[in-house]
Amino acid sequence: MIDTAALLARLEAVEARLRVAEDQLALSRIIASYGPAVDSGSAGTTADLWTEDGVYDTFPVVLHGRTDLSEMVTGELHQSLIQAGAAHLMGPPRIDLDGDRAVVTHYSQLVLRDEAGDGYRVWRTGVNRWEFLRTEQGWKATHRVNRQLDGSAEARELLVMLA
Repeated sequence: MIDTAALLARLEAVEARLRVAEDQLALSRIIASYGPAVDSGSAGTTADLWTEDGVYDTFPVVLHGRTDLSEMVTGELHQSLIQAGAAHLMGPPRIDLDGDRAVVTHYSQLVLRDEAGDGYRVWRTGVNRWEFLRTEQGWKATHRVNRQLDGSAEARELLVMLA
């Protein structure tokens, strides 16, 4: 005889595990899409990774909202980087889920074309901490902090959660 209660409990457990896996995949895809979005100059795609009032804190600049994020991508500094050859490389994310909220931590590097050396060089290596919210449109970033791994305590503190 089939134990219906046990079967339903197992089904609920499988559904919960599947939701976690789907959430982790969705968040990983967002992190993976950031580099190609900014490197292709796709301002709207980049800004759409955040909520309307999302914040990107990339010291010393703090961007507030999708308009600021779009303007970063279309701005003179960013355009000069991508026109010369740039790649934003995102390391594998550590994803911590809490219902409809998530925190994602990962390393990133900005690699620039080195025309004189006929190759590429790492310009910056940083740590990133994103906070996400599940919305009707899917997961969206509400806050991102990026700090360069320059020996500062602030950058290292962003990594503490990985311990």
